[in-house]
Amino acid sequence: MRVKSIFLMALIFAILTACGGEASTEIPAPTVVPTHTPLPTATVIPTPSTPLAILVLPADMDKESSDLYQKTVYDLAQQSGFRFQVRNALTPEDLADPTLKVVIVLPPDPGVASYIAAAPGVQFLAVNIPNLTAGGNLSVLAPDTQVDLPAFLAGYTAAMLTEEYHIGMLYPQGDGEAQRAAVAFNNGMRYYCGLCNRIFFTTVDYPTFLEIPANEDPSKYGGYANLMINDRDVDALYIYPTLASDDLLSYIGTQGVLLFGTSMPEPRPGGWVMTVSPDTVKAIQIAWPNLSTGQGGINVQSPLGLADVDPGLLPAGKLALVQETLDNLVAGRILTTNP
Repeated sequence: MRVKSIFLMALIFAILTACGGEASTEIPAPTVVPTHTPLPTATVIPTPSTPLAILVLPADMDKESSDLYQKTVYDLAQQSGFRFQVRNALTPEDLADPTLKVVIVLPPDPGVASYIAAAPGVQFLAVNIPNLTAGGNLSVLAPDTQVDLPAFLAGYTAAMLTEEYHIGMLYPQGDGEAQRAAVAFNNGMRYYCGLCNRIFFTTVDYPTFLEIPANEDPSKYGGYANLMINDRDVDALYIYPTLASDDLLSYIGTQGVLLFGTSMPEPRPGGWVMTVSPDTVKAIQIAWPNLSTGQGGINVQSPLGLADVDPGLLPAGKLALVQETLDNLVAGRILTTNP
């Protein structure tokens, strides 16, 4: 009997130990999660043998323009693996540098003709410097001579921003290019508004035009503008570039009308909506691939761009329409003579 009791107690102890014993105190080994630290992107470090591009700027250029040109050429040089430097003029030592491959020069002319002769292996781009002819190792970015595209865009935008399309243009009498611009201005308005039907009757047919005699005293141009504004009830004016002196534009800016042009005076006239002018930066970007590969002697055409936009007069949505129209004009998808 005693033996049975001892056996029974041993059995109970074994059962309790199996069911409620302490958990194992063994700590499992931690799981190692593989990590990868990306190596930094390789950067090409310029060496003395790396090709060199130099930008020549006038010392008195305004800081905003200087910074823009420097950034433009710097970015192009970096993308092509070039070194980049800025100068106000070139020295004989610069021109003798065997790594010098590209020179971009802005006005006033620091002596480009002597540069190209001294460094025939270097590609030069003269930007808006007069009296230079492209050839050999000299490429020329000439001032834009298109008169119809800015006029068309001015007519389009003026029609967009005025009630009843009360817009007009002043241009010199007997000037064939100016007459072509007047046709483009009219077509720009028609492109925007089609038949341009008006609600209120008027004896003036818009757009309205006024020719200024070639021998007229420029000090009297303001009188012609007054006639357009007061007698013909014009709310927006486009002045042909050869008439658009700073004094005239500044005066018109005090008369409460909208203005458009290819060059904005300083200080900014009242009512100045936008400037339609050659995009020199874009032209440099277009010319760069040829210059950087040693191909030169070409004439570079500046595409037109918008600048000096007043968002209070031309808000973002309307600006997008104007930009789209300009893009189509430049691409040849819109004709200024037959919109």
